[in-house]
Amino acid sequence: MLAQEIIRRKRDGLTLSGEEISVFVDALANETLSEAQAAAFAMAVFFRGMDAAETVALTLAMRDSGHVLSWPGIDRPIADKHSTGGIGDNVSLMLAPIAAAAGLAVPMISGRGLGASGGTLDKLESIPGYNIAPDEATLSRIINDTGCAIIGQTAELAPADKRLYAIRDVTATVESMPLIVSSILSKKLAAGLQTLVLDVKFGNGAFMAEPDDARALARLLVQVANGAGLPTTALVTDMNEPLADAVGNAVEIENALSFLSGEKAGTRLETVVLAFAAEMIANAGLADSRESASDIAREVLSSGRALEVFGRMVAGLGGPSDFVERWQFYLPKANVIRAVAAPLSGYLTAMDARAIGLSVVSLGGGRKRPSDRIDHSVGYSMMKPLGTWVEEGEPLALVHAATEDGWQAAAATLSDAITIGNNPPSTRPLVLERVD
Repeated sequence: MLAQEIIRRKRDGLTLSGEEISVFVDALANETLSEAQAAAFAMAVFFRGMDAAETVALTLAMRDSGHVLSWPGIDRPIADKHSTGGIGDNVSLMLAPIAAAAGLAVPMISGRGLGASGGTLDKLESIPGYNIAPDEATLSRIINDTGCAIIGQTAELAPADKRLYAIRDVTATVESMPLIVSSILSKKLAAGLQTLVLDVKFGNGAFMAEPDDARALARLLVQVANGAGLPTTALVTDMNEPLADAVGNAVEIENALSFLSGEKAGTRLETVVLAFAAEMIANAGLADSRESASDIAREVLSSGRALEVFGRMVAGLGGPSDFVERWQFYLPKANVIRAVAAPLSGYLTAMDARAIGLSVVSLGGGRKRPSDRIDHSVGYSMMKPLGTWVEEGEPLALVHAATEDGWQAAAATLSDAITIGNNPPSTRPLVLERVD
């Protein structure tokens, strides 16, 4: 069965059989398929789509392209969360230790940046020594000892997805719904989970700009996951502005530490993190309601137990043992760090989150090609949320850049991306819908 014939059938809008999909995925994993063929397949799926049966077949084939983890000897519920990606979305960095401190085991298989959206692994690699690819014995030990580990795909775990993921990032096929679903769920199914929660975002900083598209993606994800035997729920959340007040890699690690230290109370970020913590805790049966699950999450956060778990996870995966206490000595710092001033007084009424994310890529904080090296120090910090009143000349954010020219370009992007008006913007629900 020739790969080009499978590509042609999908290009022409035909339905692929499970066998055809399996053959193609095997070739992808074994690298007997060229990058051009993989890119052509991704583009054909982007334009022609896949039905539910094809999507399930692709998901299972990607899962079975490598090793499927199991967790003998771990008596905690095995749970995880995944986000479809957004700007300033560092929820995983806080959520995993909160869930672990609450009694869950969280083997969080995360990814790198895609398009304008930053990647959790890129952020964690800001930490010196942090190993995103431990062997299975080390991973099992850390999960046993600490309760969570945020890592990447190993060569053995869904290798077909790992290869296709990198190709999607540079071929403008990131937004394909079947490819998103199969990529997310193949890794989660391979991780041996018992429950899963999904964060499906919409807005100008998300892959799905419209709420209805995000709802459709959430329903398909939940349908495919549950159909594959993994109990799953999803929350549809707003991404019309950066979620954290930092966008980048090291700056988002710093933001996460501030959050776990109790310094981000009352923010949009706190609302989202606690909503997903409640979903994870309740879905695993550790609370009898989402309200009581939220109380558990708040307690492990306020007590400092979640911050302690984060520090132990970092140390267990090769990072500094005193990282939580002395992060300032370890995280890389940009050469140029300077504020961007508001051009006039008024309310922040709109923000082009995607433009801000792409600006971080241009600064060197993301990849234009899979082989690109990342500058972990660059990005934005101290960003103000929509609805904030600013005075003319007041800082809108700090830009972290490698050069003066980079700072100038990023400052101009930020100024263009933010709209300032006389009236505050209308409020929107941060969590639009729950899908179960």
